Amino acid sequence: MGQDADVLLAVWANMVSWIVRRVAPSLLPKLLPKCEQEDPEMTKAATTPAADDKRTRCVSIGRPGGVEQLRLIRLKPGIVTCGYNIKGQDIPFSKPLVQDTDIPADCVVLRNEAFSVNYADCCIRWGLYESAKEYVGYPIVPGFDIAGVVERVGSAATEWKAGDRVFGCSLFGAYSSKVLVPKIQIRKVPTGITMAQAAALPAVSLTSLYALFLAGHYPTKSLFTNKAILIHSAAGGVGSMLVQMAKIIGLSPIVGVVGRSSKVAAARVLGCDVVIDKSNEDLWAAAKAASPNGYSAIMDSNGVSTLAQSYEHLAMTGRLIVFGFHSNLPLGSDMLSPIQWIRMAARAKNMPQFNPMDMGSKNKAVLAFNISFFADEAEMMMVLFDQVCKWLEEGKLECPRVVEMHMRDIAEAHDLIQSGTTVGKLVLNTSS
Repeated sequence: MGQDADVLLAVWANMVSWIVRRVAPSLLPKLLPKCEQEDPEMTKAATTPAADDKRTRCVSIGRPGGVEQLRLIRLKPGIVTCGYNIKGQDIPFSKPLVQDTDIPADCVVLRNEAFSVNYADCCIRWGLYESAKEYVGYPIVPGFDIAGVVERVGSAATEWKAGDRVFGCSLFGAYSSKVLVPKIQIRKVPTGITMAQAAALPAVSLTSLYALFLAGHYPTKSLFTNKAILIHSAAGGVGSMLVQMAKIIGLSPIVGVVGRSSKVAAARVLGCDVVIDKSNEDLWAAAKAASPNGYSAIMDSNGVSTLAQSYEHLAMTGRLIVFGFHSNLPLGSDMLSPIQWIRMAARAKNMPQFNPMDMGSKNKAVLAFNISFFADEAEMMMVLFDQVCKWLEEGKLECPRVVEMHMRDIAEAHDLIQSGTTVGKLVLNTSS
């Protein structure tokens, strides 16, 4: 019932936003809850950095709704944002960190220079992201990817010092100019990589490498006879990492699927042996032609639109790896209208069912995951992070294509992500 109540709350809150925007848009500011950690007077000037830049500026969401909920605020002195896995804090905010002794021993305070925007952040704003609801609630500061300069160091984080250029991930709280983050969740920015590029990497690279781990192709050399892999959304953030990593570990053929002709060239450059433009050709006929014996792994973040056929096109011992449900959710609009809720309900009802007996007889597997739930798997995720850094240093892995914007343009950034037209990663900088 708790989950049902959360869905009902999201429906109600989004409907209120939708109605107010159309009937009385001047009343939209009244739908923006304040939080006790913000400084109302300083928030008035939050769209530009303060002269001393000592206060944290962050994007806070007070309740489910449209882009009007993305409030750029300035926090009270000493307060920064943090992920849900840091105990003893007022998640998504820290306690006031006035003295260095106030910093948790195994953490650092990062002066965050850039963060990425993901479609998951739109789901958080709508109230449809399960880990955000379970571990944070509202208000919430979204975001996973961080990149910046170490500013202050906890007593047990001696491997880091003020001034170190680092990047990493926070379990929410990344839409911020200052972030409290555990020391194990950051790494030095590799030589030749900008802060914006670094901020584009953590979530997509860790998602990609864990997906290949589930598929049985990492960390040991794949022992499967069939090494064909099909990657949906191959020109996107995760897709671009998957293509490159599949090439590094020797999978072939690498078949990438894109939704627009404008993305074909990008997928080819990344390393796809075959690129299927599903806007101009039959996806599954082309997939069959590219690998007549099926696929050892299919990477699918689409959801209802492709899951059933992805499963059918697996080879014997093949694994369908699921890490998203984009086609279940709306594209092109920041507001969830009544018609959108009806469509989402219909899509959910049409989700394919996988019979364990059928899976056993066909020797196929379906595995799904979401790394935002991995707070207790820090050691495993950090091993994956080390591998990503090694490939970057060796020049085997390239950063995704990056489009940079300013954090004050966060509403526009969400609109772009929802449009489904972006290639690579959208990164926002926090500086003036």
